[in-house]
Amino acid sequence: MIILRSVLFNIAFYINLIAQMIVMTPIYFLVPRKTAWFVPKNWARSNHWLFKTIVGTTFEIEGLENIPKEGYIFAPKHQSFWDVYALLPWLSDPFFILKRELVWIPLFGWYVQKQRMVPVDRGARGRVMAAVMQRTKDEMATGRQLIIYPEGTRRPPGAPPHYKYGIARLYRDLAVPVVPVVMHPGLFWPRRKFLRFPGHFKVRILPPIEAGLDPDVFLQTLVDVMEKASDQLLVETVKDNPHLPLPPTAAQRLKELQAQA
Repeated sequence: MIILRSVLFNIAFYINLIAQMIVMTPIYFLVPRKTAWFVPKNWARSNHWLFKTIVGTTFEIEGLENIPKEGYIFAPKHQSFWDVYALLPWLSDPFFILKRELVWIPLFGWYVQKQRMVPVDRGARGRVMAAVMQRTKDEMATGRQLIIYPEGTRRPPGAPPHYKYGIARLYRDLAVPVVPVVMHPGLFWPRRKFLRFPGHFKVRILPPIEAGLDPDVFLQTLVDVMEKASDQLLVETVKDNPHLPLPPTAAQRLKELQAQA
């Protein structure tokens, strides 16, 4: 049944994506930029419904009260394609710093350009990076939320931490709070696999780390806070979903935590 449900979900997911693009694209490009956010947010909500209805996977969000009212950096764990879109409905006007090659993709690139995402050449230096930072500051000045994955790329649940220093530079230069977010969607929607697993998990939004710390102190604080919360949530998630097949990284981390206890 898991294989069948996974196949059905993947088919429905891409049909939903294509259908909404066909139907909603004209509206998206006609309405004002901020209003247009309802299109991708509605797509995210419809994906949640598909995940629940076809696979049997649900989630809840804890800590919404920790989200600041003004501009901030939203820093979630990144394990799955799920967490790329899933939390958009709870953010008022987010944006990403993304690879410039994504802007060149037909239609998708037009979508991200309308929302004033900030493209960057990852090999760029000097004045190019200064221009990227200035664009980011300009967007933050309007009260928007910058989404940054502190580890840069998708990591399997329980994997050793591998945080990039880039978020510390952004924290220093933007001078705004950073909101850490931990979750384990990778147990239900594993990276680079088509299988989807039923169950229930939590997204935990932690209290913000306020602006003003030394960048090195900030980064160590972020790692300590996120990894402790992530470990706690991993134990809870596995306990609540004993049927889940665990990736080796999660199984190993659970053994380490049990040994420490």
